[in-house]
Amino acid sequence: MMRLILILLGIDFLRSHWRGLRHFGWITLIAGMAIFIDAMDGSLFFPIEPFACLLLFEGGLTLMVAHSGMGGQRILRYVKGATFSLAAVLILAGHHDGDIVLAIIFGTLFLLDGTLQIASALVVRYQRWRPALVGGIVEIALAIFFYQPWPSNYAGTVPYCLGLGLAFAGWNMFILANRVKVAAANPGLKGEEYMEEAQTLPPDVVEWDGPPEEDEKALTVHVWTPVGSAPGETIPRPVINRYIAAVDQNGIISTGHAALESPGGIYISLYPAELIDRSPDAFARLLRATPENNVQGLFQPDYATESAQWCHSTRKVRIRNYSETRLTAFWEHYRQNESYNLTHRNCSSSVARALEAALEGSVGRLWQTRGFWLAIGKLMSTPELWVALQLRKRAETMAWTPGLVLDYARALSMLADPRPTGWFNTLGRALRKMFHRRMAWVKGKSGEGVTEE
Repeated sequence: MMRLILILLGIDFLRSHWRGLRHFGWITLIAGMAIFIDAMDGSLFFPIEPFACLLLFEGGLTLMVAHSGMGGQRILRYVKGATFSLAAVLILAGHHDGDIVLAIIFGTLFLLDGTLQIASALVVRYQRWRPALVGGIVEIALAIFFYQPWPSNYAGTVPYCLGLGLAFAGWNMFILANRVKVAAANPGLKGEEYMEEAQTLPPDVVEWDGPPEEDEKALTVHVWTPVGSAPGETIPRPVINRYIAAVDQNGIISTGHAALESPGGIYISLYPAELIDRSPDAFARLLRATPENNVQGLFQPDYATESAQWCHSTRKVRIRNYSETRLTAFWEHYRQNESYNLTHRNCSSSVARALEAALEGSVGRLWQTRGFWLAIGKLMSTPELWVALQLRKRAETMAWTPGLVLDYARALSMLADPRPTGWFNTLGRALRKMFHRRMAWVKGKSGEGVTEE
């Protein structure tokens, strides 16, 4: 979470508000430790029932607005809403069996996530695979902690989880505050340039009604989905087709592609210079993000050339609130290395890194005159922050794919170009959509009842 907050608020914004960040970290850390210790003896002072009501309220709202998301956004919203609602119902049931079920659910989630993280670290061997391996082991240890009844006989399951989450988040915020306090400015970027960029935004605008128009200046993420770019009809495999690869009726594999285009003329689209052997024998070896699997890469010149040689992108995500200066600084450094690695430095990871560079400080620019607490509150209350966190974690511990980049770009677009997407606004739009569907259904039913004589 801390890395994503640093990207969106920007080091310039956080440096000027490091005290607020540190205070927020301390408050969160102390609250988390207090809740965790309170649950140790099974006698809770923490108001668990009101918390369960809030959990049920947010879970219900998430389920109501989940259909308005796209792709992975929609799936993650449904998962979050269902998990929160189920946990709240089990808490409010007030029975010992509910505590046991909750402990099994939380323990299983930690066990699955830790196992997946360990497997990914051992297979892919990305740059920080050792800390990730330790993190996976810690998650499995937490799973065991939730499974066994000591010391609270399952009554402290929810406070344990909440306390741990708050404590870790608070500690990370405290560390981040100390780092940004003394951090140097970004390479090639001065404070005057940052202010000049901020002044190019419309005055007093912190939300837009919708995505940029076609003729509006905006950063564009192009995605060729595996299914959309396949030469023939693909075999239905919902999750695999979207996030890994699609196979058509002739056995041809399509992995898709991703690229990034800016109005300033930057185009980032990385290919291997020569086709990579993806046979089953070589594929397991190629999954490792180690230097011996690096091959010569090739950057495409522009979208017009690439689309003419292949086909037009099947999905686009456009973002107006970005920094051309920061993107240019990133591109000048990144293009010096033309190597390609299937899991560590591919087309999708290049786009993800470029997108984060372009969006650095995007939320901070919008809220720089309104203070730290409004900025962090707006960021934390936007549902897409949680979606982006989950997508980024999966991609960083395995590999970036075009499907993950598409959903990640969609989530970041809602954070950098915020629409009126607070819970009440989102709920209002969802209810209006449900009302229109209901009226259309009623109209259709009434039409069926009319017969010609």
